[in-house]
Amino acid sequence: MSGQPVVIGIDCSTHGAKAIAWTLQGDPVAEGRAGFDLSCPRPGHYEQHAPHWADAVFSAIRQLPCAAKSRTIAVGITHQRETFVGVDAARQPVFPAIVWMDHRAVAQVDTIRAMVGEARFHATTGKPLTVTPSIAKIMWLRQHAPDAFRKVARWLDVGGYLAYALAGEDVTSAGSAESMGLVDLAGGRWSDELLAAAGIEADRLPRIVPAGSVIGVMSEGAAQSAGMPVKPPVVVTAGDGQVAAVAAGIFGLEIAYLNLGTAIVSGTVGESLRTDRAFRTMGGAVPGTWLFESDLKGGTFTIDWLVERLLGRSIPLPKLESEAESLPAGAGGLVLLPYLAGVMNPYWDDDASGVLVGLRGHHGPAHVFRAVLEGIAFEQRLHLREIERATGTAIREIRVLGGGAGSDLWCQILADVLGRPVVRTRSQEATSLGAAMLSAAAVGAFPSPRQAARAMGATARRFDPGADRGHYDAIFEHVYERLYPALQEPLRHLASSARG
Repeated sequence: MSGQPVVIGIDCSTHGAKAIAWTLQGDPVAEGRAGFDLSCPRPGHYEQHAPHWADAVFSAIRQLPCAAKSRTIAVGITHQRETFVGVDAARQPVFPAIVWMDHRAVAQVDTIRAMVGEARFHATTGKPLTVTPSIAKIMWLRQHAPDAFRKVARWLDVGGYLAYALAGEDVTSAGSAESMGLVDLAGGRWSDELLAAAGIEADRLPRIVPAGSVIGVMSEGAAQSAGMPVKPPVVVTAGDGQVAAVAAGIFGLEIAYLNLGTAIVSGTVGESLRTDRAFRTMGGAVPGTWLFESDLKGGTFTIDWLVERLLGRSIPLPKLESEAESLPAGAGGLVLLPYLAGVMNPYWDDDASGVLVGLRGHHGPAHVFRAVLEGIAFEQRLHLREIERATGTAIREIRVLGGGAGSDLWCQILADVLGRPVVRTRSQEATSLGAAMLSAAAVGAFPSPRQAARAMGATARRFDPGADRGHYDAIFEHVYERLYPALQEPLRHLASSARG
């Protein structure tokens, strides 16, 4: 592959940054990774130090061999969504960045409901009103940290922060900005009404450009920090969820992608804007398209909870998976409701919490681990059913990607629970690959993102529903889909009690 042009896809996610150099045939030739901390100073508060995002990106790029970096024709940025930071005039954080899973601003959601109205917020942003979009947390800062709030010169999503760090441009993409809950989705611009509700001015926000825009070339300082021998064009793509759909080759309603990451994100793509409580509507990574997206915040985050917090890393993950694979479908009568970070679609309840039902004395860690995998699969079945209802289109295939997609056990459980084929994409690094596809098209290497996806993407192993399908059907119909409705009120009281 010597001498071939490459595109660097940067994925700045919840736990770190990846920089992968891709050929125009979709082959990874080199990669670098660097992590950063996610702190939890108080229950429900999740924070990061924003400069660590740029530091990690530069570190990841430095790890790429010079031979690959010298052939780079574009650098594309994708990132975690809803996470944001306020910076002063010198671009220094005024307070720690607040991460998407943060839950501190429940009271401010009620304020938005009173000021704007739940239906109007949904119609404007494409998102049912919850604590997840940034707007409620911005309002929390206005109330609880007024001195810091007044010092903010720029409110930035992760994409906007990195656009300045890499190219010195004060911009963000439409597919990045909208996760803040401050954008009029149909108009592709900051909403005056929502800005007024949050108490911030439009001149304190970056300029919005279409997803997949070349914003300039890498700045001299960024090139030095990243060890780049050239200064390639920098492309702002969209949030990681929208970009993953491109990597999976999703451009219609009949095939869904399923990204098994820290959060479990899935969806289909349409060409007409629509809203429904079955999903949140996101602007597609390709302008003129819309992503109808489901989101379970407790994805592999739930596995991390089990392995790290509950088991204290006493059992390695491969051993847990091997033992779980030997168990029968149904985890020995154990069912998990995976709402450790609340629930978004279809219930939109920030007070929901995780529930483990059916515990008996013979259950061990492997039973709980299998129940986690099955519980997330049951939740995904609920999501797909509601998306199909809202779009009026049957989903015939699921393309699975992300870190969790490497598990044969999980892929087979998903096929059995969902009752349709689950096809693993060739590369699990979907967000980086999607950013590379969009960037390759942006600089003219392909006529369109669709053609870039066709040339650079591929599928690998297929998992078809097996003999356990009927057993899972019964658990879903008689147990799983009844759990949350039966427990909604008790869970709400528990959440209220925990808040004091």
